[in-house]
Amino acid sequence: MSHADPAPSTESVLRARELRKDYGDGSGLVHAVNGVDLDIFPGEAVAIMGASGCGKSTLLHLLGGLEHASSGQISLAGRQIDKLGERGRAKLRRDAIGFVFQAFHLVDELTAAENVELPMLLAGRTPRAARRRAAHLLAQVGLEERGRSLPSQLSGGQRQRVAVARALSNEPAVVFADEPTGNLDSAATLDVLRLFDDLRAAGQTLVIVTHDHRIAATADRLITMRDGVLVAETHPPRVNGPDVAQLLNAEL
Repeated sequence: MSHADPAPSTESVLRARELRKDYGDGSGLVHAVNGVDLDIFPGEAVAIMGASGCGKSTLLHLLGGLEHASSGQISLAGRQIDKLGERGRAKLRRDAIGFVFQAFHLVDELTAAENVELPMLLAGRTPRAARRRAAHLLAQVGLEERGRSLPSQLSGGQRQRVAVARALSNEPAVVFADEPTGNLDSAATLDVLRLFDDLRAAGQTLVIVTHDHRIAATADRLITMRDGVLVAETHPPRVNGPDVAQLLNAEL
């Protein structure tokens, strides 16, 4: 499934063709992702929804190079992920992809600033440059005063905002988010909704797996998945800026 009538000059930043992921064998074979075609274009915010077990998280992991596909092709920022070895995938994830997970996955022994600095140091930035950009990103997510705090000293919403700052550290082509508000209360969810809305407005490409219609309503494109297949695509009217707050109390 591809974007409806993109401008001829627009090239997709992420493309999947006949993407498949199978688990098991024989009578126990499961087609978690079953022949997916997908294009993601620069600056898009795309939400992927579906019931638990439909394959949406598996799809996200394949697109981000976290898992190997059984077959098919994936290109991201001009590179064929499916043709890369483990070292090449790790480098691509470090340089071109940002990840935000439901469980945050921060390093408990590092401060918020150090968690944001870490991907940049691994990419070869100087400690001074990494510290400067980490401070900028923490300010961007509203945590400029919490850089020295450990994850255990932060609320769930604050930890997720640190995770978003870390995902942005190496200026990724795409940020993938897997149920980014799944562990958050309503107030923290609102903070993260606003943050993703700001990122989208700034031109960051986002692919968000979610079960929450409130998050999907802030996306440019909504894709529905069922039994490993993309079954529907819509372009709902987006909810922007101040209207995001009303979304949390909407009857959906």
